[in-house]
Amino acid sequence: MADAARTDLAAEAHRLWTRAEKGALPEGVSVREERLRGLPVTAVEIAGGAGGKALGKPPGRYFSLTLPKYAGRGGADFERCVLALRTLIGRCLSRQPETALVAALGNPDITPDALGSLAAGSVLVTRHLKQRRDGDFAAFASVALCRPGVLGTSGIESAAQVRLLCEALKPELVVVIDALAGCEPEGLGRTVQVSDAGLAPGSGVGNDRPELSPAALGTAVLSLGIPTVVDAGLFGGEALGRMFVTPRDIDALVRDGARVIAYALNLALHPGLTIADVDTLAG
Repeated sequence: MADAARTDLAAEAHRLWTRAEKGALPEGVSVREERLRGLPVTAVEIAGGAGGKALGKPPGRYFSLTLPKYAGRGGADFERCVLALRTLIGRCLSRQPETALVAALGNPDITPDALGSLAAGSVLVTRHLKQRRDGDFAAFASVALCRPGVLGTSGIESAAQVRLLCEALKPELVVVIDALAGCEPEGLGRTVQVSDAGLAPGSGVGNDRPELSPAALGTAVLSLGIPTVVDAGLFGGEALGRMFVTPRDIDALVRDGARVIAYALNLALHPGLTIADVDTLAG
């Protein structure tokens, strides 16, 4: 039933299921609502089996954080958005990683798909600095970054590129940042999902690509994403079923959300940093 509308968000898939089943939860699925820094959070944990099949999601932990209307760097809510997301990232990590590879997915030339590329611009890349071994960056994790692009522009699957980099760099953690598809228009651009289950690029828009998951990459995976499109069929029936729509202000929403994701990730990977430090280092 959760497949009736395409969504990459476990929280939305859960709501679709409970509406169809009149409130019943699938076996092996637990859901909790809370607030962090005053912001709503929906936590969905899928143990596997029937629950994962029902919601169409692999086993793992999924947290959906609802951002306020204005989450930009210059706004009053930016700090609490970043700190709340940092907390959720921490919940998805079994331990503090010393090495990480950040994979910023998507097509930077298409605004709704530019989340990964925009976030990459504020991610602190430290691997080359750590290799100097002069002690100046001893407090930092070793972080590398790649921007695989999309199959249509590179001719290479994103998963294949990331897998090869994992073999070469052997990171303790892979962080995947990508735009998502949702089924609730009010959540577009304003919901950040963080999960330890990985993701399958393009799955929400019916363009499934090889997955970036712990099983596929052989290491822990953290995925971060924001829904930027919704299936137009939800509004106009079958005639619009092959189209997707995006908010009018998607450029601002993607830019602000990317900054929140990057700053929260920086604080999570380098625990000694503050938001002001990231401002200075990331520019």
